[in-house]
Amino acid sequence: MTTTMPSTADVIVVGAGPGGAAAAAHLAQAGVDVLLLEKAAFPRDKICGDGLTPRACRELVALGLAAPQTQGWARNKGLRIVGAGQTFELDWPGSAAFPDHGYVRDRMRLDETLARHAVDRGATLLERRSVTGPILEDGRVVGVTAKVLGEDGRATGAVEEFRAPVVIAADGVSSRMGIRTGREKREDRPMGVAVRAYYESELRSADDYMESWLELWVPEDPTVDPAAMADPATKKILLPGYGWLFPLGDGRVNVGLGMLDTSPAFGHVDYKDIMRRWVATLPPEWGISEQTRVGEIRGAALPMAFNRQPLYADGLLLVGDAGGMVNPFNGEGIDYAMESGRHAAEIIVQALARPEGPDRERVLRSYEQVMKASLGGYFTLGRGFAYLIGKPEVMRLAVKYGLPRRTLMRLLLKVMANLADPHGRTAGDRLVKALSKVAPAA
Repeated sequence: MTTTMPSTADVIVVGAGPGGAAAAAHLAQAGVDVLLLEKAAFPRDKICGDGLTPRACRELVALGLAAPQTQGWARNKGLRIVGAGQTFELDWPGSAAFPDHGYVRDRMRLDETLARHAVDRGATLLERRSVTGPILEDGRVVGVTAKVLGEDGRATGAVEEFRAPVVIAADGVSSRMGIRTGREKREDRPMGVAVRAYYESELRSADDYMESWLELWVPEDPTVDPAAMADPATKKILLPGYGWLFPLGDGRVNVGLGMLDTSPAFGHVDYKDIMRRWVATLPPEWGISEQTRVGEIRGAALPMAFNRQPLYADGLLLVGDAGGMVNPFNGEGIDYAMESGRHAAEIIVQALARPEGPDRERVLRSYEQVMKASLGGYFTLGRGFAYLIGKPEVMRLAVKYGLPRRTLMRLLLKVMANLADPHGRTAGDRLVKALSKVAPAA
């Protein structure tokens, strides 16, 4: 094993997903010397629903990607909700704060687009660098060490050191940087799991709406589901979790399902089997089946509601999934990753303008305050929501009696996608803002 001489920068960003790439792009745009380290080589896949809500679109605008025109950006105008035997289409509300559209773009292309955009803004991207942990001096993070990987993804034996006065951990749900600095997961925060696969379907790929299924009914099978909630009239049972179909516009659909750890079934079921059984019930004219599946069914964990803290300490900021910034209401994480990357960059730019020492540290510490002021109360509401919908009987009643009320569903869409206008233009906006404000930002 050989170790090279350390390289230096103003800021090191570990992980070139949406959060890390957004942080690097904003930093570089401000003239900061930023080094972006990525374990894989682009293009590379990530397990995700691939949906970009208007909140995520706002962050694309902030990055200078206001109106993507290239192939692979499937624009949509709202969310279709399926449940209790009914279907409702709800357009994205649109406001001064958020656009009235969303996108679906697979992570194979989205992440590379954002990383290359950061490079275009002046960031240095190094791929195939597997960061093994922080470099500490007097308890402070002053850099990272990384194994150099070959084209086959295996370690070459070379180890590099990179040093900077500020480091951003954007290295995902199992954040090695977070763990190595003693920031373990908080057990009082919800955790989710999601599985997804791509299917060929010309019909559904051209859809103008993303689609969410609040109930997953499949034919009854007592040998598999002895304790499942059953409907004697239809001979079907209700599987745990929620499903989605997100159109990619290129002949494919991202189909998946998610489940929260507040569900009694969490950790006790075969998620891939549930996915296969649910997909088998979809209308045959859609052409979505095992025969049209492209690639494997793959799964990932969803860390929610700031489940790894502190978000800043001793020279290290946590961004995106590394800090558990997935929305407990809907499992969405791309927008919060980019949003936290933007806030981190803004604060670091201000901090680096101060002399090294207490004055700079005071600015860096404000990152946690900014993130919790922005999302803390909302995430606390989401934790309560996650607890309630984890109970099958609560979810069943909510779908049965709530879904037919279109006004209620429009409000719920704003709440779940966090699209309330902060200026409080409508009564619904003011209600969401008030609830988020009174909820403790823990």
